[in-house]
Amino acid sequence: MNRMARLKQVAPDIDSAAATGVDTIDWAVVERDLDAGGCAVLAQLLSPDECRALASLYPDDNHFRSRVVMARHGFGRGEYKYFSYPLPDPIARLRPLLYAHLVPVANRWNATMGTDIRYPSKHDDFLARCHEAGQTRSTPLLLQYVEGDYNCLHQDLYGEHVFPLQVAILLSEPGRDFAGGEFVLTEQRPRMQSRAEVVPLRQGDAVVFAVHNRPVQGTRGSYRVNMRHGVSRLRSGRRHTLGVIFHDAK
Repeated sequence: MNRMARLKQVAPDIDSAAATGVDTIDWAVVERDLDAGGCAVLAQLLSPDECRALASLYPDDNHFRSRVVMARHGFGRGEYKYFSYPLPDPIARLRPLLYAHLVPVANRWNATMGTDIRYPSKHDDFLARCHEAGQTRSTPLLLQYVEGDYNCLHQDLYGEHVFPLQVAILLSEPGRDFAGGEFVLTEQRPRMQSRAEVVPLRQGDAVVFAVHNRPVQGTRGSYRVNMRHGVSRLRSGRRHTLGVIFHDAK
């Protein structure tokens, strides 16, 4: 049985399962956490079987448009592959569901920061905007780390049109599949030292986080901070992560 058939076998009802999982999240709490720290955890967004099935796609290049070896570009150590269109069913169905819940936050953040850009309520409409600007390459990706690998702090921008939030889903189990490899966020504040945060995740957990900028409420009103994310050094084992980026690449 090939990997895609196995993926469909372990998650035959992932359309309804994904909708149920996304809709049972307390999005008011997610919004509060995003405003407070620039990130929020979505616990158990995917089941262990779904995680293993998605991770098992990595060796099969038929699902991907390109492979990036981080060390060749100074990005760190490790590698990742961008999925090609059409995306595997779980990703194709989760992406617009997550977008629909995050777009109100994105629009409110832009309004607070004095940015004129607003995002449509439907993800397909936003992708059409990207594609009209020449951003037609898919951006959801599967990352693989082994012992000694890490991901330098960075931002996933890819072109003129950027959705200000993205999602990373941990497909491996800490303590069993790997050690180390923590998800890390940094916040560069004006005229202050940067703040770092380590986000603890379990298999199937997702973290929603700011792609590049977010508003912060200060004593004299709101101000803009610059965000970056990365992964600390893996001390042992193997770690897979699914990255869900909502804008496409040029």
